[in-house]
Amino acid sequence: MRFHKAETAFIVFITLILGAGALLVFAYGLLRTDAEALAGSLDLPQVGLFAKLLFSTVILLGVSVLFGVFFIYPLIRTQVREESKLRAMTESLSARSETLEHAALTDGLTGMQNRRYFDDALHEYLAEFRRIDKPVGLMILDLDHFKQVNDTHGHDIGDEVLREVARCLKDLTRYHDVVARLGGEEFAVVAPCMDEAMLHKLAERIRKAVSGLAITSGNVRLKVTTSVGLAVWDGKESADEFFRRADKMLYKAKRLGRNRVCA
Repeated sequence: MRFHKAETAFIVFITLILGAGALLVFAYGLLRTDAEALAGSLDLPQVGLFAKLLFSTVILLGVSVLFGVFFIYPLIRTQVREESKLRAMTESLSARSETLEHAALTDGLTGMQNRRYFDDALHEYLAEFRRIDKPVGLMILDLDHFKQVNDTHGHDIGDEVLREVARCLKDLTRYHDVVARLGGEEFAVVAPCMDEAMLHKLAERIRKAVSGLAITSGNVRLKVTTSVGLAVWDGKESADEFFRRADKMLYKAKRLGRNRVCA
């Protein structure tokens, strides 16, 4: 049985009182035994008074022990139980809060970060990389003719396509890259410490990997492609301006025929 610190302290305190009481009882016994010897050096009334004081002290210690055991200890025990319940409730609420926070920042379909997480992360990355003067790359991807997939094969197949593309993005990006689903069939990747050449190379790898996916569901087997817009932060523009520049490149890739990368 494990004791709370307050319970342990109380047990130690009671033990000390009992020890002091035992010593007083022992002293009282010696006093009664050697009363005649002491009578020669002290007045008899003084010896009797001293014995009464010792006896009264023992009684007070006994009452203190009883009071502590039957009144104070139950209060401590009740407080310990309430504290344990409160701690358990706090931990449960904390875990629930973390779960809700995680759900608020995660895309339910793909398990990726969502637009809210992406927006916050982009602002934080730019603030940090402005301080250390390092490049930040951004790519925005949009699946080509995705509406036709949903219209032709149904939303279940469309959802499977989105999940496969999400897995592909996660496999090809680094652990510190921010990979998010912005909504619908649009995704984004924030790639720190990448210049335009490196970012373009990564984007081409992703484009080819997506076009090489073979999504199979029942008798349905289909392929998808993606258009990608790129931008490397100039160190001055805001997060919104940076995003809009990459987004313009995405629309340029769409206008030029899709399934391509534009920067």
